[in-house]
Amino acid sequence: MDEDYLKKVIKFQKDEMTGYVIYGKLAGLIKDPHNSEVLREMSATEMRHYQFWKKISNVEVKPNYLKAFFSALMARVLGITFTIKLLEKNEAAGSAEYAVFDSVVPGAAQLGKDEEEHENSLAGMIKEDFLSYMGSIVLGLNDALVELTGTLAGLTFALQTGKLVAISGLVTGIAASFSMAASEYLSARAENNPKAIRSALYTGLAYIITVILLILPYLLIPQHDTGIYVSLGATLLIAVLIIFGFNFYISVAKDLSFKRRFLEMFLISMGVAICSFGVGLLVRTAFGVEL
Repeated sequence: MDEDYLKKVIKFQKDEMTGYVIYGKLAGLIKDPHNSEVLREMSATEMRHYQFWKKISNVEVKPNYLKAFFSALMARVLGITFTIKLLEKNEAAGSAEYAVFDSVVPGAAQLGKDEEEHENSLAGMIKEDFLSYMGSIVLGLNDALVELTGTLAGLTFALQTGKLVAISGLVTGIAASFSMAASEYLSARAENNPKAIRSALYTGLAYIITVILLILPYLLIPQHDTGIYVSLGATLLIAVLIIFGFNFYISVAKDLSFKRRFLEMFLISMGVAICSFGVGLLVRTAFGVEL
């Protein structure tokens, strides 16, 4: 085996050893015995693959401890399912590379295929309670984005004062979050959902967090000259970033199409904002509002 091939084999070893450490760490973080056992199995699989490549290179390789640390941190913040699915997506590219080695290392292609299938199967066995409330979070988040981007765009032209826009948006948003949470609770209760209260809390919390993020530019950006329009631009940018981040999370955690979901949510939110922008201008002109 030439030097270039050997370097790649050692890289494969490092990736497998890093996976072994990561899944082992995650197994120790999780209290649920089922999920912990699944992660231990994933860790053991990574070690078996490490041993396969070690027989080829005849060298010991240390894991990437920095990646292991950040993976554990990500799991604490964003959840175990998202972290695992993201790691598996990165490993899928590595599995394709294994096939290139089949002529040099017999069985490498099959190893890559088996690894991808086995680990995807194990990742699908993870049960995370948080994801069961994703529908409630989507309800609060999407409603806040659609309503508040439109409301703030309309108020920007109608009121022309940053603090007034922010206060009006905040009052509207808080009232709407209570309304949305109550509606979610009643809807869940009607379906005899035993987790109706938590569903309502997730809906209301997602709504309020989105509202706060959207009104921040009107409070932080100086409002002299064109400041009010800069604030609106910053608010729309924040809305796009929220849409991007949330849909990326969902697409990874639930294996859904990112592009379709992002475009749908983006077009609806921005479309409502543009329409409300025009309504605000018409109201300002019609009533002769000057502030």
